[in-house]
Amino acid sequence: MKIGVVKFLPLLYNRTMDNNAGSETNKSIKQRVSLNGLVVRPITPDEESEWDTLMDLHHYLGFRTLTGRRLKYVALLENRWVALIGWGSAALKCTPRDRWIGWLKERDYDRLQYIANNQRYLVLPGVSIKNLASKVLALNVKRLSMDWENVYGHPILVAETFVDHSKYKGTCYRAAGWLALGETTGYGRTGGKYYHHGQTKTVLVKPLIKDAAEILAAEFLSPELKGENNIIIDMNKVNIEKKDGLLEHMALIADPREKRGIRHPQVTILAIAVAAILSGSKSFVAIGEWAANLPQDMLKRFGVRYNLRLGKRIPPSEKTLRNTLKRIDGDEADFVIGRWLSLQPKADDKAVAVDGKTLRGSTRADGKRTHLVAAFLHQEKIVINQRQVDDKSNEITTFIPLLKPLDIEDKVVTADAMHTQTNNARFLVEEKKADYIFPVKQNQATLFNTINRINEDTFSPSVSNKREGSRTD
Repeated sequence: MKIGVVKFLPLLYNRTMDNNAGSETNKSIKQRVSLNGLVVRPITPDEESEWDTLMDLHHYLGFRTLTGRRLKYVALLENRWVALIGWGSAALKCTPRDRWIGWLKERDYDRLQYIANNQRYLVLPGVSIKNLASKVLALNVKRLSMDWENVYGHPILVAETFVDHSKYKGTCYRAAGWLALGETTGYGRTGGKYYHHGQTKTVLVKPLIKDAAEILAAEFLSPELKGENNIIIDMNKVNIEKKDGLLEHMALIADPREKRGIRHPQVTILAIAVAAILSGSKSFVAIGEWAANLPQDMLKRFGVRYNLRLGKRIPPSEKTLRNTLKRIDGDEADFVIGRWLSLQPKADDKAVAVDGKTLRGSTRADGKRTHLVAAFLHQEKIVINQRQVDDKSNEITTFIPLLKPLDIEDKVVTADAMHTQTNNARFLVEEKKADYIFPVKQNQATLFNTINRINEDTFSPSVSNKREGSRTD
């Protein structure tokens, strides 16, 4: 990005005054202005024409448009425009930045969307206030990611800019905590082609979250990048190919396919499908696209075979993924995947919820819809097991079979009132060594009245602690 400061006009730009107004001098403004009232916000649609005109008129590079996805901001002090900032899509190639991130070439293009480039920055003519430029920049960067996600559906992790060091030192960026990474190679890009112009610039970046470079370079997209991706779990932290990993668990699922003509091991297909779904894929097409975008090192981790003729690993197609997922035993897959998820680092919830849902759009030939009961982790919202309710039964009969294969020792199980059954309570406490929270309604009159008759002064620890004067947090 390029910052321009023009000082030949005498007045602080005030869009609330007409062209003939404004007898105040810049000096008098400087004497009474405090940066405490500084506001940086996106421009409104009716302000865009004025923003473009000012930028074109006063920035040393002029202005036509910002490239790619873009946001335009204005800084106001006492209701007056004092600076303009324009953000666009990240530079396609930047050696110092790419080296700092450390990402593979297969990943950089896909993840460039999480970097925004400060393409224009202009302190308006006549404005010369100490620390203004760095303060405006800091306030803008603080809200940039949130604004970007509101408009484009995903956050920004890194801000970048290019400063023409033959004209400017980039002092305001350095004062605002930006990192200088080195210089560009002096190439430009026009019409999709690169050309050498010899004008090198200093590359500066500002990480907007902790470990931004590591997150961008990671093998899988992180939840910090989710935006519209709806990432369920951070695949960078899970076990794939080691002992008790995803591949080992997927190998436990029976393969119903005929051996003849098989190109991909089922364990590979299932592992890729699970990883894609946990990374936010919601359809067979999305799973296929996710697999197609995997770099060669990740295909190797998933056990994809090397194609000698093509000289690389070829992932399973969307059709192969779809056909395989349709053929496997759903209950078996649910159990195996749930058990693997329960072993992962982030799946450490102490509470497991049991809940039933009727699947939307699941009408069968007999006119009935599929009803499932699932056990899922409260915090992670990850389903660790689920079972289909038999047509001639109800959710109550599925409670024990659903939880029986799970390791829920020392966890708390929650469920709705229909599962408030003596057998369920004994099963959890005696067999699974777990605790439970069950609601009681008036349809269980005896139990409901018994609970109502309990003297809380002699039962509730919280009441007892309060009586003794201790804190109850």
